[in-house]
Amino acid sequence: MKILVTGGAGFIGSHLVDRLLEEGHEVVVVDNLSTGKRRNINKEAEFYKLDITSSRLDQVFRRERPAMVMHLAAQIDVRRSVDNPVLDAQINILGTLNVLQAAVQHGTRKAIFASSGGAIYGEQESFPAPETHATTPLSPYGIGKLTGEHYLGYFQRISGIQCVSLRFANVYGPRQDPHGEAGVVAIFTQKMLSGDQPIINGNGRQTRDFVFVEDVVEAILAAMGKDVTGVYNVGTGRETSVNDLFRMLVELTGCGFKSQHGPAKKGEQARSVIDPTRIRQSLGWDPRVGLQEGLKRTVEFFRGEAGR
Repeated sequence: MKILVTGGAGFIGSHLVDRLLEEGHEVVVVDNLSTGKRRNINKEAEFYKLDITSSRLDQVFRRERPAMVMHLAAQIDVRRSVDNPVLDAQINILGTLNVLQAAVQHGTRKAIFASSGGAIYGEQESFPAPETHATTPLSPYGIGKLTGEHYLGYFQRISGIQCVSLRFANVYGPRQDPHGEAGVVAIFTQKMLSGDQPIINGNGRQTRDFVFVEDVVEAILAAMGKDVTGVYNVGTGRETSVNDLFRMLVELTGCGFKSQHGPAKKGEQARSVIDPTRIRQSLGWDPRVGLQEGLKRTVEFFRGEAGR
């Protein structure tokens, strides 16, 4: 099957592209390389350096005629969305709309959308949050992802394209960008290995649901099934505080740092953990890589990068 992956040079996207090619699919990558890296792109994939907001995206769909689109390209920084909500909306709302319109116009049968379980639910009322939990996002980033889900529902109703929204928890692992604001695991790991003191935002008691990138890719593959549509959480259902994460990484890197705290950041939730029961029961997906093992693999990757 021919599959178009937006954001295929990025952290999750590049792992997904590798796995799709392994499964024997033909893969087309669209990425503007603003945060993605050319070296992440598998040489077997067809690559278009292009922004998802570009009018030229339609030509790519016309030329390639993908049976499926996996839309991962996005502005992923919550804090940046707070500072510049217009930019966030241009990429995450209008860009998504551009992708969906091109997909519908050129006969794509299915769209899988990388949404956010971490940002969509806002301050949770129940833990872990199921898909039926109220959606009251605290940031423009969360609002943009929720809007994207609504557009998927709209296009499915009017055109018949099958749509799946996957609400990812806090994804971490090899290839995550340690230089942005997103991705606390990558940021802490890089700093620790470089001998720089990481700063914990706020009191560090805020919790997150950390899910390993390989498990996320397997969830996307599970969502490719012929009759799979709707919204699914992709997480572990387990909370880990930033303080506990810091301690685990100190041990794995051997850096010996003590925790240091800075001011809390706007738009950040106190607790975030999502319930993966629906995807487990419907698609048979379960996270296989525990946090200790996933962090170990991530630290090993960054150690290798430092030695390059």
